[in-house]
Amino acid sequence: MDTNRAIGDHGLRLIESLAGKLRRTVQIMTHCNAGALATLGWGTATAPIYRAHDLGIPMHVWVSETRPRLQGAKLTAWELRERGVPHTLIVDAAGASLMQQRRVDLVLVGADRVAVNGDVCNKIGTYEKALAASDNGVPMYAAVPSPTIDWTVADGSSIPIEERAASEVLGDDESNPSAPCGTAVMNQAFDVTPARLLTGLITERGICAASASGLAALFPEHRR
Repeated sequence: MDTNRAIGDHGLRLIESLAGKLRRTVQIMTHCNAGALATLGWGTATAPIYRAHDLGIPMHVWVSETRPRLQGAKLTAWELRERGVPHTLIVDAAGASLMQQRRVDLVLVGADRVAVNGDVCNKIGTYEKALAASDNGVPMYAAVPSPTIDWTVADGSSIPIEERAASEVLGDDESNPSAPCGTAVMNQAFDVTPARLLTGLITERGICAASASGLAALFPEHRR
């Protein structure tokens, strides 16, 4: 819990800076659930949002639904409602369009596993948001508690990607299938966002570049 609170304190600086420059409501986009339900306490990617909200900084959060399990819709949206944070649910594919329309100021996501070079493995769809953010000049940060950094993995290409059951995509209601009977399904649960597409990483020790040198500066005990 202390780790997540520290991530919140460091990430708060990003939102405060944007609020000072923009002089309007800060528009933040999230993906999947990196809140208290998944990571306890303040959450990771939600911690800066909660800290800023508690300080009265005008904010609005775009919550991507996160197919196929809908963690954004069912979990993140619920958490934000309980905390009183203004938010709007969007379909996953709408994220890039909103960035293109200049309706997103900052993207905050969590991390399931991080490689030494700063590549981030997170819920499927994170990579797409990173591509859109990079193309539209929107800063994107991953909230990275140090236990998610795998100091034995050089880069994201070595991270195995879990594939889950087709039923998550097709549903269990045989009377109302989401696709024709017998449709083949690939259900990859995660993807890897290359470090070059991220503005930085928010850890409990501070914010750093998504790079080997950036992580080593904050965690010198793991310096190779």
